[in-house]
Amino acid sequence: MSGVVKQFPVEKEYEKNPDISPEDILKLREWLKTQPHLPGDYLDELDLIISYHCCERSAEVSKQVIDLHYTLRTLFPFFKDRCYDMKIEFTMNTVLIAPLPTPTVHGYRAIYARLLDADPRHFNFVDAVRTFMMIFDLWQYEEGTWPGFVLIIDMDTAVVAHLARVELMALRQVLYFLQEVMLVKLKGVHFLNAPGFMDKLLLMLRPFLKKDLLDMLYIHQRDSSSTYDHIPKKAFPKNCGGEYKDFETIKEELIVRLQSNPTFFRDENRRRVNETLRKGKKATVEDLFGIQGSFKKLDID
Repeated sequence: MSGVVKQFPVEKEYEKNPDISPEDILKLREWLKTQPHLPGDYLDELDLIISYHCCERSAEVSKQVIDLHYTLRTLFPFFKDRCYDMKIEFTMNTVLIAPLPTPTVHGYRAIYARLLDADPRHFNFVDAVRTFMMIFDLWQYEEGTWPGFVLIIDMDTAVVAHLARVELMALRQVLYFLQEVMLVKLKGVHFLNAPGFMDKLLLMLRPFLKKDLLDMLYIHQRDSSSTYDHIPKKAFPKNCGGEYKDFETIKEELIVRLQSNPTFFRDENRRRVNETLRKGKKATVEDLFGIQGSFKKLDID
């Protein structure tokens, strides 16, 4: 895992995905030119390929997802003023968010997350999501499209007091982003070392989960080997019996990685929606994510 990240080459994306053509992406680019509120000038070819790929090569779905994706990046607090700051540094010492180099059994890419500091007073859910999204975006920029994506959450040192630190609106927002507009083919969410209060956590999550994601939730009991039916044992960090690096080494390398790419985040901060240029009604969190608890679709020309 290097410091300064280089973008995955576009020509290799077309080799990787022969069913996606430059002409397909050019049509999306032409559509973007008709959407002045979107940050089309700051979206490159790889961004559009990733979007088109995760939308199963549907131009119409891609338009919906691109619009809502960047609208939510503009509205949600996880994406405000992204840079390596003191909050990120504190979070990196509290939570480990590690992209794993070894794919899952089905060839998907996976991120492994767990607490490094078990003190609930040090856990900030919004900062953890902000840090996760920064690490994820860098990783995807470097690797491009994936056949699928899996999230692994190790509950090993979590206690019930951590649940009280999770703001419900922030939870709703991140789960909506994950299910509807995150530019991946989500294939599973695995909870490892399920604690006694797992039922309470699921009670919090269930109102915000669609059936598709409920069907992708995997709960693994403490010290269960069922995890390895999905993710090879060697993929995990050494601290939990795998062959990857230890927690401390992974953390230090990720800190260097975030610190080494200020230009990437400066440019990414420009990929936001200008609501004053949107045709029709402006998008707000209240309109999109009202008290009914469900998002409404944006009107796309």
